[in-house]
Amino acid sequence: MLVEQEKHFFKTVCSLAVPVALQSMLQSSFSIIDQIMIGQLGSISIAGVGLAGKFSSIFSVVVSAIGAVAGIMISQYMGQKNSREVRRSFLVNLFAALLLAGCFTALCMCFPKQIMGLYTQDVDTMLASAAYLSIISGTFFPIAGATMLSTMFRCMEKTSLPLYASICAALTNTGLNYILIFGKLGAAPMGAAGAAIATVLSQIVNFLMMLLMFWQYRGQVIPECTREASSARFQWRQYAAMLLPVLACEFMWSLGENVYAGIYGHIGTDASAAMTLINPVQGLMIGALCGLSQAAAVIIGKMLGVGAYDEAYRASQKLMFYGFAGSVVLSALIVLTGPYYVEIYRVEPTVKDLTRQILYAYALIAPFKVQNMIVGGGIIRSGGKTNYVFGIDMVGTWGVGVPLGLISAFVFRFSIPYVYFILSLEECVRFAISVIVLRRRNWMQTLKA
Repeated sequence: MLVEQEKHFFKTVCSLAVPVALQSMLQSSFSIIDQIMIGQLGSISIAGVGLAGKFSSIFSVVVSAIGAVAGIMISQYMGQKNSREVRRSFLVNLFAALLLAGCFTALCMCFPKQIMGLYTQDVDTMLASAAYLSIISGTFFPIAGATMLSTMFRCMEKTSLPLYASICAALTNTGLNYILIFGKLGAAPMGAAGAAIATVLSQIVNFLMMLLMFWQYRGQVIPECTREASSARFQWRQYAAMLLPVLACEFMWSLGENVYAGIYGHIGTDASAAMTLINPVQGLMIGALCGLSQAAAVIIGKMLGVGAYDEAYRASQKLMFYGFAGSVVLSALIVLTGPYYVEIYRVEPTVKDLTRQILYAYALIAPFKVQNMIVGGGIIRSGGKTNYVFGIDMVGTWGVGVPLGLISAFVFRFSIPYVYFILSLEECVRFAISVIVLRRRNWMQTLKA
């Protein structure tokens, strides 16, 4: 009986995690393809695109936070078979995501040079990154819509639908990159600007495909939910208690990541280029295992929705084990393939050497990053206690990571691989705190309707 339960649990995790992981890896391919092709244009273009991507990642992280709150609410209300609250949760969070997209789009279109001037003192790099940022801001609205639709599909356990959209978008991005960056099929070569345009169009394709599938499956959006809410009032206080800590947490975490990017940028263009070159590897590794975090949010959220706390705790332990095993295997692959990966790019030998060393440092830290993603981003959040995750991330990023990064870079003046490894030790601190919080079980709660 236990063996059958274990098999059923594993199959459920795989059915949720694998399509989400593939989708995330395809989403990461947008930047990977851009960087590999832009990597043929030199270090300034690489650094410029990387720094612009760091700022735009603030939006991606914060809108993903809104999607995470939507996932918490939708999964728990599905567990309660409460169709009215499922619909309300989706629409309220969709409005919040679109509002955020409007703010970021206006900011990036009006002040790109001022924003990128905070990241680098090199004029050429600043101009390249500002031009890229002003174009890439066109992705914010489609990303907002796609994030919310993907969340709904995931809670419906129809995770393969967003994957199909991502495949179409990735193919579109690859083809347009080739045409627009290098000027093929009669088009004028546009360099980094062409990569930005290709990414915008690809994200639009991604959103439109998801919208089409959502319209097609609209009658099955909440197939098992039949009970209507007992109250006509939306739980705004409960919603704010979940959303505000998540938004603050993700914004401050992303801001911390941008402080790290500023540190790298002020060390030098070679350092920025090297850090940009490891982004595809980080994106693929986190993407490969992020499905476990999303599976945790759905599976554990539904268990908590019906008060099955012991089952939820046991499921958490299993998911953490899966993540640890997967991260160790992928770290070993990074160490083995790192020397070959850097040869893809047409950059200076110094940049290649720095990139190779940073990859080794990342391989050591990656298992802790993955555990933090699963525990903080999936398990603890599923109970709605998002203020716990906020506290953990603030201690890790701003209490440990940022000070260590500033001291190692500007006081001891270590080289970029050592700076990266030292500031990344904050992942170990976050993991230790997360384990303590997890074991106390105070994060477990059932949302009110």
